[in-house]
Amino acid sequence: MNSNFGLKLKELLINWGLSEQYAILIKSAVIVVLLILLSYLVYLITNKILFRIIQNLIKRTKHVWDDMLFQRKVFKRLSHLAPAIVIYYFAKIGLVDFPQAAALVQSATYIYMIFTGMLVVDAFLNAMHDAYLTLPISNERPIKGYIQSVKIFIYAFGIIFILSVILGKSPGTLLASLGAIAAILILVFKDTILGFVSGIQLSANKMVKPGDWITMPSKNADGTVIEITLNTVKVQNFDKTIVTVPTYSLISESFQNWKGMEESGGRRIARSIHIDLKSVKFCDHEMLEKFKKIKSIQDYVNKIQAEIEDHNKKLNVDDNDKVSRRNLTNVGVFRKYIETYLENHPKIHGKESNYTLIVRHLQPTENGLPIQIYAFSKMQAWEIFEEVQSDIFDHIFAVVPEFELRVFQNPSGYDFMSLTNKTQ
Repeated sequence: MNSNFGLKLKELLINWGLSEQYAILIKSAVIVVLLILLSYLVYLITNKILFRIIQNLIKRTKHVWDDMLFQRKVFKRLSHLAPAIVIYYFAKIGLVDFPQAAALVQSATYIYMIFTGMLVVDAFLNAMHDAYLTLPISNERPIKGYIQSVKIFIYAFGIIFILSVILGKSPGTLLASLGAIAAILILVFKDTILGFVSGIQLSANKMVKPGDWITMPSKNADGTVIEITLNTVKVQNFDKTIVTVPTYSLISESFQNWKGMEESGGRRIARSIHIDLKSVKFCDHEMLEKFKKIKSIQDYVNKIQAEIEDHNKKLNVDDNDKVSRRNLTNVGVFRKYIETYLENHPKIHGKESNYTLIVRHLQPTENGLPIQIYAFSKMQAWEIFEEVQSDIFDHIFAVVPEFELRVFQNPSGYDFMSLTNKTQ
């Protein structure tokens, strides 16, 4: 289909007795119909035949990236460019007698090709991101924010080219004019710019990645990161609610990432039990005999009692002088019992595993003497960890009376009622 075909068709119509004006109209109409049919034929060839050939070739390969290209419909979107190219190229020839209409058709086709090209690049970037997610490094360095940034630039330049076609100005002229409104653009895209910079910092410094458990009280976030985008980080809380946190907030504000705890193999227990100070006392003979029957601290009591007796004999201290002589206390034996209990607990890291295990006194307060348990659980999952921690303290609370100690708690109405009944 060329200009000679149009001239010959025009001459043929004139020879058939049509006026030149009608001959031009009919010739143009015939060429337009043939152009539409040709573009449709090209579409069928690319979308049906070539597309099927490419699909069969992709199925035979072992690569992942070509499967992603097919799933994201990159080739299908490319097939829409072929008929547009045909129309763009032959429109001027078919409408040679209508230059304004030809220019309008070419402009519309050019805009369509730009828009389709943007969709093709968008699908291609999505496919490359899908292929990247299959790599192990994707767990450490998410690139979705970068992909979105590239898409913004692609669509921005695409819109500039479309505007240049509509306004009849070169893209360079439009880009030059954008310099005057750069401040406005920075203000409008402030969050996007901040998100882009923050995404680079988060990725480069390995601060957070999908799958990490983070805590950010200022944003009510306490759960697993499920997605990191250009502008937001999605966190699924443990109550299954989803919180979206601005990406730049993870740089400008503090948050807690539990990744180190999960990778270490242990989760910290740091909780105290408050002992009533009035129940703390020296161990008498009956108490020591009772403690010797507790298997886990039997050796400790025998050993420390022998050491104390030797020490007191050297000082020649009378047995009735409890102030001058060295004595065991019920709270000290209780502390040792807890330490031994934790050391032998199958779900707690012992001292030999390079994890801290301490049972210590904290500063006494109006609420009694805090005895803090500082240890690390082998179980990291929240539900199992809480179960282990609860079982430990259930046991500790239950054995407190065996050491003639009392857990401190503020008096309740039941306590006052019991006291009243005793006085009566």
